[in-house]
Amino acid sequence: MFVGDWAARGAAYWPTRVAAVDVAKGERGRFTYADLEARAQRLAAWLRAEAGVGPGDRVGLLAHNGVEYLDALFACGKLGAVFVPYNWRLHARETAALAARTAPKALLFDDACAPLAAELAAGPGRRLVHLEAGALPGSVPYADVLSGPPPAGPVTHEPVDAERVFCLLFTGGTTGLPKAARVSYRMAAWNALNTLVHELRPGDVTVTHTPMFHTGGLFVYTLPLLTSGGRVVIMRRWDPGQMLRLLGEEKVSLFFCVPSQALDLAQHPDFARADLASVRFVTTGGAPMPVPLLRAWQAAHPVPFKQGFGMTECGPGIFSMGPEHAVEKAGSVGRPNYFVDARLVDAEGRPVPPGQEGELCLRGPSLCSGYFGVDEPFTDAGGWFRTGDLMRADEDGFYYVVGRQKDMFISGGENVYPVEIEQALAEHPAVAACAVVGVPHERWGEVGHAFVVARPGADAPAAGELFAFLKGRLASYKVPKSFSALPELPLTAAGKVDKNELRRRAPAGGEGAPR
Repeated sequence: MFVGDWAARGAAYWPTRVAAVDVAKGERGRFTYADLEARAQRLAAWLRAEAGVGPGDRVGLLAHNGVEYLDALFACGKLGAVFVPYNWRLHARETAALAARTAPKALLFDDACAPLAAELAAGPGRRLVHLEAGALPGSVPYADVLSGPPPAGPVTHEPVDAERVFCLLFTGGTTGLPKAARVSYRMAAWNALNTLVHELRPGDVTVTHTPMFHTGGLFVYTLPLLTSGGRVVIMRRWDPGQMLRLLGEEKVSLFFCVPSQALDLAQHPDFARADLASVRFVTTGGAPMPVPLLRAWQAAHPVPFKQGFGMTECGPGIFSMGPEHAVEKAGSVGRPNYFVDARLVDAEGRPVPPGQEGELCLRGPSLCSGYFGVDEPFTDAGGWFRTGDLMRADEDGFYYVVGRQKDMFISGGENVYPVEIEQALAEHPAVAACAVVGVPHERWGEVGHAFVVARPGADAPAAGELFAFLKGRLASYKVPKSFSALPELPLTAAGKVDKNELRRRAPAGGEGAPR
């Protein structure tokens, strides 16, 4: 049996337990499992009666983080409808194109996104619901939806088909418009099970701060915790000071962050005195955790860090590593989760031996069902999904990220992986953050260009100093030939460094010291 109605199950098992805390709502923002069920019932009833939403129809949401994401997700589960959260960081033309492609029958939006929602309002028969005060012509106040008469009977969609699409989540969109991964009930349930097997305990508490239109915000810990009676504290937007305060106030036991956010926390003036006594571990992903940053954390708070790895199309939980292996297997993302098959292959699709680099291929029940509106096969004949990520595995089955195929560049016939350069550059005492991209070069084809963010209170190191620093740590062809200082690195919606933006900013022909 695959769970389709998360809200009803939660209300049946833990009705009075606090399930969600919407920080932006203050004292009104604490919701029990019974509260989530009641809210989802009201919204589902309205969507069915007023917007004509039924099985397979899409319901869109364009808003910053809040409990409304859970309302809409769970209401869609009751209707057999498909939840579609849109990325409010995209350009209006991109969002309009995605809305035209997915054609939601109803669209919920908050005040910050009202101008963008107005551009999407022209969809045929599309009903609009404003979550706050920012009404649009014809839009309905969400407060009226929630305060309306309760449905005559429970809104539910039975039986649950494991392959029915639960929601559409958009990928990073590195080439053209983002693709919409089709997340089935099967995928969501198996991801929750993988997370429960490896990481969760009864009563766990997390903070969800990554955007909930992204798999990291919705499925890394949020839904798995709500499948096990835990509590999810929802931040409207990332704020390191607020995050440090919530860790103590809410007795948070685990949370996820990308390295750039771990750096934000470590550099905050309240970091050293923050209360992290309840935190059992921190999971980091999106990029390798720089060793100097890990040392800074351990000096202030001896909290175990677990390097993880995931993606929209699978899980997102793919690899896990227990804290007991953190030192012995430093730099590893761990081993495949219990219900995930992984292997590394060469360019011809042949498995590679331990220690050799290869492309990561994945198989298992937590894979998505392909992309919305795309007819091409998502997996090969054996059910394997080729990720485009380059890794190597050791004899014990622990995997190590080498880089993305699209990030790798070839300099003078040699493969260069920016991750290795970034890890070395992060060791410089004046470097707080860095990123490396390949740029065209007349002689070598491509060479590296490094972007560097200086530590607070420090001047950006000169190019000559960085060049000499790396010459003592890397092969000559790997050392970037030019450097740029930035106040901060551009980030994607998932909190990862935006390499596409950096490639646009990088000068061509990186000149520097000889190869």
